[in-house]
Amino acid sequence: MSGLEKSDSMEQLVQNLKNGNMTLLEVPFPALGKGQVLVRNHYSLISAGTEGKTVRDARMGYLGKARARQNEVKKVIQAVRTLGLKQTYQMVMNRLEAPSSLGYSCAGSVIAVADDVQHIQVGDLVACGGSGAVHAEVVVVPVNLCALIDQSVPLQLAAFTTVGAIALQGIRQADVRLGENCVVIGLGLVGQLTLQLLRASGVNAIGIDLEDGQVELAKKCGFQYSFNRNNPQLEQAVLHLTGGYGADSVIITAATSSDDPINLAGMLCRRKGKVVMVGAVSPDFERKNYYQKELDLRMSSSYGPGRYDASYEEDGIDYPYAYVRWTEQRNMQAFADLLKQNAIQPQLLLTHTFRFQDAKTAYQLILDRSETFVGIILAYDTDKELKQTIVLKNTSAPSQKIIAGMIGAGSFGQNFLLPAIQGKVYLKGIATARPNNARNVANKFSFEYCTGNADEIIEDDTVNTLFIATQHDTHAEFVLKGLEKGRNIFVEKPLCLHESELNEIIHKFVSGNSRLMCGFNRRFAPLVVQLKSTLNSAIPVAINYRINAGNIPSGHWIHDRNTGGGRIIGEVCHFIDLCAFLSNSTIRSVAAFAMKDAQGHQDTVVISLSMQNGSVASISYFSNGNKSEEKEFIEVYNGGLIARIHDFTELHILSPKRQVVKSMQDKGHKQGLAAFIEAITNGKATPIPENELFNSMRATFGVLDSVAANGEAISIQS
Repeated sequence: MSGLEKSDSMEQLVQNLKNGNMTLLEVPFPALGKGQVLVRNHYSLISAGTEGKTVRDARMGYLGKARARQNEVKKVIQAVRTLGLKQTYQMVMNRLEAPSSLGYSCAGSVIAVADDVQHIQVGDLVACGGSGAVHAEVVVVPVNLCALIDQSVPLQLAAFTTVGAIALQGIRQADVRLGENCVVIGLGLVGQLTLQLLRASGVNAIGIDLEDGQVELAKKCGFQYSFNRNNPQLEQAVLHLTGGYGADSVIITAATSSDDPINLAGMLCRRKGKVVMVGAVSPDFERKNYYQKELDLRMSSSYGPGRYDASYEEDGIDYPYAYVRWTEQRNMQAFADLLKQNAIQPQLLLTHTFRFQDAKTAYQLILDRSETFVGIILAYDTDKELKQTIVLKNTSAPSQKIIAGMIGAGSFGQNFLLPAIQGKVYLKGIATARPNNARNVANKFSFEYCTGNADEIIEDDTVNTLFIATQHDTHAEFVLKGLEKGRNIFVEKPLCLHESELNEIIHKFVSGNSRLMCGFNRRFAPLVVQLKSTLNSAIPVAINYRINAGNIPSGHWIHDRNTGGGRIIGEVCHFIDLCAFLSNSTIRSVAAFAMKDAQGHQDTVVISLSMQNGSVASISYFSNGNKSEEKEFIEVYNGGLIARIHDFTELHILSPKRQVVKSMQDKGHKQGLAAFIEAITNGKATPIPENELFNSMRATFGVLDSVAANGEAISIQS
C-alpha cells in the first residue's frame, strides 16, 4: 500500500433497519484491499429515489417491512424450519439492528491505493460509485468503479457522476442517433440528466413528468418541449414534434408501481421504435401498441456492463475494449469528460447542499417533500483531522487468560462464533472490511477497539489468540502472519485454498509453538459425539454421508477458485473431516467423480475415502436437489451396529435394540470453540490434532486432483 503512512477515525452516515433511526457513526477507516482505492470524500450525492425508498422502508413496522421484502420473508421461514425460531429470530434481529450504509455516488481525493493499482495515484481527484461509495468521510472503492476527474471540474458536480452513468447507459440502450427524437418519462434527477446528455449527443429531447415543478425545471434547463403527463394535448404534441411519426425511442426514468409510464411509452413511440426501462416501473403493459408497432422493449442495467459482475467490480478484470466499448467505468469516465468540456450542467439541477453533519435534515426533506428538490449534495469538512482506529474502552489488566483479536465478522461470526466465545475470552480488537460493521460488532460484543486494518490486530502484542472469519481467500495469509507472531489461531474453514499454502502453513506451524484449529465443528456436534461413543474403535467402520447442498447462483464468490475456492474446498472439507473423525483414522486415499452443471461448476460430486485403519466412507455431495428436504444424512455401519443422524436433529442407533435421540439442530460450533478455549486456558492439546487437520485438507485437495484425473485414486500424505 502506498500513500498512507499512518493508520489515521471518521464518521459515516448509517441507519438502523429495525426502526429507521439515522445517525453519524464514528467508525474506523475501511480496509484497503487488492485493486482498491481509498478516497477522502469532498462531496456525495443523495439519490432521492433509491435512497428515499430505503429510508421509508426502514421506518415501516414489521408488517410493512415484510410486505416490502417478500423474498426475505421466505428466507426467514426456511431458516425457522432449519435452525428453529430462537436462532432465526436472533439472526434477523442482528440484521435489522446492524447500522446500514447509505449512498452510492461521491467524489473526493485519493489518499491511498493498493499496490496493484497503476493508473490512479495518491492526490488524484476521482468520482466513485457502487456499494463502497457511501456517505462517509473516507470510502474504499474498486478501481473499476472510479473515474478520474480533471482539476478544473468542481467536485460537487463530479459527485453526480455515478447517477450520470445510469442516465448514459439508458441512452446507450435506446441507441438514438444524431437528429433523432427521444422522449424521457420521469424528470427526477436521472431524467433531467438524461435530457442533458441527449442534447449533448445531438438528439431532440422531450420531457414528461407528473409534477409541474419538474417540468418547469426542465424548461429552465433549456428543454422547452417538456410537458405534464396530464396535458390532454400530450400525444398530439409529441406527434407534431416528431413529424407525425412518434419518438424514435422512449426512455422511462420514472419510479412507480403504476403501469402508466410503460403504456404511455407505447403510445408515444414510433413503429419499430425502442422503449428503455431505466427506472423501477411496472413491466405490465397493454399489448396493443407494443404488438402493432413491433416495439423493442429493453432494460438498462444501472451504470452499464460490469454492474453486478464480481469479476469486473471486485476482481478488477476489465472487459475487452474492442468487444465491450462502454462498461460502467467507461460510462462514468465519459460523464466525467463531459463535465470537463462543460457539455452538461449538473449545477442547474443542484437544488440543495447540506453539511454532512446535517444529513438527517436532507433525508427528512426527501421524506416530507416539504419543498421541490432534485440534486441534493452532502459537503464534507476536509480540514477535519481523522483517526483510523476507534478506541471504545481501556482495560489495563484483563482477567481472562485469552486476549483475543478477531478478523472478519460477517453472518457466521456474529451469529455463531462471537456468541460462543463472549465472556470466555477478553475481546481486545476487531477488524472488518466495512467500517460500520466493525463499529457495530465492537459495540455489541464489548471489544476494546475496532479497526479496518487486520494487520493492526495481528501486530498487537497484547493479543495472544486470533479468531479469523473472513472470506476464504484471506485465511492462509492471516494464518501465516499469526503463526509468524506466535499467536494461537482459530480459523473458520477452509484452512486455505491451495496445497502450496497448506505446505507453507505446516512449515510455519511446526517451527513455532502456536495452537492452530480450523472450524471443523461437526466432529463436536452432540449427536456425533454420542454416535462415536457407541462405535467399536477396534474394528473398521463404513460410512455413507449424503449432503443435499442445494444450488448456489453462478455469480456467487464461492465458485471463484481463487476467492471462495469452489464448493469442494469451501464446504466439502467439513464432511471429509467428519468421516475421518468417525473412522478414528487418517485418510489414506481419495477417489472422486463430479458432474458438471449448466454453468460448468462441479458442485455435484461422489467421493470415496479409504482410511489407514481399513475404514471406508462414501460422501455424496449433491447441489442439484431441493432445499426443502433435510441437508445432511449420515449413516455408519460398525460390527453389527447401524447408526443414522438426520440433519443433526435425530440420532437413530440399532445395536441390537433401537434407540432414538432427538434435539434441536446443533452442529457443534459452540462445543468446538469451547474446547479450543479450554485447551489454551488449561494447557491441553488442541481439540483437533494438527495431523488430522492437515490430513483432512490434503484429502480435500485430493478430491480436486481425482476429479481432474477422471476418478483416479489419489494417495494422501499422512
